[in-house]
Amino acid sequence: MDERYIPEQIEAKWQQAWKEAKLFKATEEGGKPKFYGLDFFPYPSGNGLSVGHCRNYIPTDVLCRFMRMNGRNVMHPMGWDAFGLPAENEAIKKNSHPNKTVPAYIANYTRQMNLVGISFDWEREVNSSSPDYYKWTQWFFLLLFKRGLAYRSGAPANWCGSCSTVLANEEVENGNCWRCGNPVEKKNLPQWFFKITDYADRLADDLDTVDWPDGIKMMQRNWIGRSEGVQFTMPIAGSDKSFEVFTTRVDTVFGMSFAVLAPEHPLVAEITTPECLAAVEDYVAEAKRTSEIDRLSTEHERTGVFTGAYAINPVNGQELPLFIADYVLAGYGSGAIMAVPAHDSRDYDFAKQQNLPITVVIRPDGWDGSDFTEAYTEPGTMMNSGEFDGMGSIAAKSAIADWMEAHKVGHRVVNYRLRDWLISRQRYWGAPIPIIHCPKCGAVPVPDDQLPVVLPDVENYKPTGDGRSPLALIPDFVNVSCPLCGGLASRETDTMGGFACSSWYFLRFASPKEDDRPFDPEKVKYWLPVDTYVGGAEHAVMHLLYARFWTKVMYDADLIDFIEPFSNLKNQGMVLAPDPKNPGTMIKMSKSKGNVITPDEVVSKFGADTLRLYELFVAPFDQTIEWRDEGVAGGNRFLGRVWRLVGELRGSFDGKYAKKLTDLDANERALRRKTHQVTAKVADDIQRFSYNTAVAVIMEWVNLIYDMKSKIPGSPALSEAIEYLVLVLSPICPHLCDELWQEIGHTGFTQKQNWPKVDEDAMAAEALTIVLQVNGKLRDNISVPVDTDQQTLEELALAHPTVLRFSEGMTVRKVIVVPGKLVNVVAN
Repeated sequence: MDERYIPEQIEAKWQQAWKEAKLFKATEEGGKPKFYGLDFFPYPSGNGLSVGHCRNYIPTDVLCRFMRMNGRNVMHPMGWDAFGLPAENEAIKKNSHPNKTVPAYIANYTRQMNLVGISFDWEREVNSSSPDYYKWTQWFFLLLFKRGLAYRSGAPANWCGSCSTVLANEEVENGNCWRCGNPVEKKNLPQWFFKITDYADRLADDLDTVDWPDGIKMMQRNWIGRSEGVQFTMPIAGSDKSFEVFTTRVDTVFGMSFAVLAPEHPLVAEITTPECLAAVEDYVAEAKRTSEIDRLSTEHERTGVFTGAYAINPVNGQELPLFIADYVLAGYGSGAIMAVPAHDSRDYDFAKQQNLPITVVIRPDGWDGSDFTEAYTEPGTMMNSGEFDGMGSIAAKSAIADWMEAHKVGHRVVNYRLRDWLISRQRYWGAPIPIIHCPKCGAVPVPDDQLPVVLPDVENYKPTGDGRSPLALIPDFVNVSCPLCGGLASRETDTMGGFACSSWYFLRFASPKEDDRPFDPEKVKYWLPVDTYVGGAEHAVMHLLYARFWTKVMYDADLIDFIEPFSNLKNQGMVLAPDPKNPGTMIKMSKSKGNVITPDEVVSKFGADTLRLYELFVAPFDQTIEWRDEGVAGGNRFLGRVWRLVGELRGSFDGKYAKKLTDLDANERALRRKTHQVTAKVADDIQRFSYNTAVAVIMEWVNLIYDMKSKIPGSPALSEAIEYLVLVLSPICPHLCDELWQEIGHTGFTQKQNWPKVDEDAMAAEALTIVLQVNGKLRDNISVPVDTDQQTLEELALAHPTVLRFSEGMTVRKVIVVPGKLVNVVAN
């Protein structure tokens, strides 16, 4: 054994040994309980992995290694989210083809993951761009289609001109494309949608059944946006036309002083009067150029124009001017609102801008009748509301809803912010949508025995830019016979967005080689749901929402027996690195900023186990960290200490120590106590993702072993501590620990060993520290045996010099003993 810790001499050796032994192959053997640990499906890019990516792979790996040592059959798979815009855009940028770039990127990711020692079962690897995988993505599309959950509709869509494709609402961030960052506009195109809205209630309610961060649950609930209210009809004066309004504040309906339609509302063109037409058309055109995010922003000026038409308030017959305004969106609710400026801040701003009446119908407590300087949105007492005057506004909300339903002018409904999932992409690199369009039969599903619809291998795959997919330019792909009537028909040329492929990949891992079905139901029944799912919070809405939706559809189709795919979710913190342009400043690690640190760099300098240790120790798992080379170097020095410690003690290591752990002296008992306390704490910390505290307590333990090795040389307590240390540290630093396991005379891998058994008696404290108080003030403390009775504690406290000093000249009235904690002497 070399005196120095030299990672490059051991890490490649053990990685090869693990591979040859198929050490991480998941099996269902022996009737053991299972553990399914999974990292978010990664998109393999040309940048390769950074140490930021390792912040989720390493902690998941530690947990999986720990679970193997605790008797679980562990499945820890890896695969590739290889379809979609990111891969295609990068291939275009490199003037290559995604079917060439993607395999090269995957090979690099695989190399880097192995370099870091991640215990993936590579026999379960899947690739979403492989026909044997996307065949089943297409099969699931057809399952949705046959269950009435997939439909095609012409609709205004989010169009990214840079990516030449439409985007789902969730893929638009602050008015820009989630991938390229360029502005998004509206474009009318026929699109395929999934009816995720049919599952809105279940998607919201079932969040109560999973162990997820509260922030992620809140983001999903907010995106679903469930709201209970009343929908009612507003007729247009002098016409047979009308429109629907939804409100959660029906208690304010008598305060309506105008109504507003979204500029895109289909009724606008029909009801606008000739004298208002030019202004309305100009405003509609301008609204189309403004993103939804900007239109809803509190910073955005409340603008609008009068249509010339009037709407009728159904509760009092009052005619109200009807405007269009861009703060109302066609895609939300009914695309129309009742406007109550006294009790809605947006309406208040608009009314002030247009000089419209502001009628108070809910009186705040103590109001003196003066004009409102802002909208009042809290509860109060009803006024100017006919028969409901004097009621509390909360009670009036229900009473007015009852009145509307009784008079058949409105009814209670539940509305959602959530919109159906737009799945079409006018791009090449994706799973072709398995639909054939027949002039006679309509949209016809591709028969199951003709799946997969294989993506044709073409040289020119760049987007057309005119709203059509490049596949539309390939006659051999487009022109087919209708499966129903045999007549001339055409294939759907849109492909599915990449989120379709990642909505079910976690199921495929259970049996990834299936040819005749997407997965083996018995394997899925054993392994699923995922026990711990680890990845970034940036997917809080898109991927997680979509995967939950597909899971519920599969449950309804009797394909699986669970309703949520991921029982426990963990989100890692971000990694910051020095800004090369501003020394001393830390910024998010990114290629564009030139501050990416790769695992290759760290491993070549310090070793994989040092990288693993540092990423776990530097901060709590879910917090942002600042990458510091000096911290990495410190981790390397610690592992060097462990290496030297075991090297010094291996000659006296006695593997039969268990038979000799009797009649130990105080130092030996103290070391045993620490050994078993740390073993128990690290086990608990790993399962709670409290890795920084686990590493910290191991470091304390190593310090104690160093201190004890000269005090109790040759002690069986030292042999126990060394063996326990190697096993407890092994999920964190597996290369080092497998080498040390061998050095102390054992064979095989630490992963094949049981987690060390905790001796409750050994870890129990022999003495307690008791606080001494006089009249409730801390004065001193004493150390006593754990079994010291209450009377003895009183006697020790009353005889203690410090207590005597602070109670001198007083009469002791009473002594209060809190067992195991304190004694308070009350005197005056």
